[in-house]
Amino acid sequence: MMATACTRCGWWAYARQGVPAAPKHACHPLCPLNRKASSLQPHPPQCSSPSEAQILVAMATQPHYKEFTIVGRRKPTDQEQNPPVYRMRVFAPNPVVARARFWYFMRTLKKLKRVNGEVIAFHEIVERNDRVRNYGIWLRYNSRTLTHNMYKEFRDTSRAGAVTQLYQDMAGRHRARLSTIQIIDVKELAAKDCVRVSTQQFHSNKIKFPLPHRVLRAAHKSSKTFLAKRPSTHFH
Repeated sequence: MMATACTRCGWWAYARQGVPAAPKHACHPLCPLNRKASSLQPHPPQCSSPSEAQILVAMATQPHYKEFTIVGRRKPTDQEQNPPVYRMRVFAPNPVVARARFWYFMRTLKKLKRVNGEVIAFHEIVERNDRVRNYGIWLRYNSRTLTHNMYKEFRDTSRAGAVTQLYQDMAGRHRARLSTIQIIDVKELAAKDCVRVSTQQFHSNKIKFPLPHRVLRAAHKSSKTFLAKRPSTHFH
């Protein structure tokens, strides 16, 4: 592979050996047009079209973990033509990890390996995230010494978002990794069923969020570059 710099915007493109063609992409709005291509260094990959930028924004804003439903069973044989079917709901960042977690639990609980089984159905569960709900999560995780049972509560707009908070909280408080955490159950809770103070504090009808430090924007007509006194942004 060889790198060639665009003489117009300076972005670097990579071509195969023997085809040192100049890049044909349009100049990026942030490209340094006033710099020479000879003095530029290779840049990291950048978005060359609005569609790619929209994809990157969507990946950054969506929950890190997703919820999948996987249905599998043991492969039929002459001795067992109708093996039992197992269904499991798994939280994972992508379908590949979801299938791996499914077969991990099947191997642990049912002594069924991937080579001897098959996946019948695989679906991603998409929820409506129109309002904030309370979620209770029962889990089991392995620490450096023992196996612990735990119950936690989170507030989020979806089950996947609550599980994402769970993994972040477990990593920060207990240094627990994804492979050491086993989610037993995730349920939506009513306000009266919540027991954690961190969750109950948001159930009051008189809850307020004070803004003691605010930056006031001056009107466009009266805006000035310099002021006679420093503006006050703290309100009591």
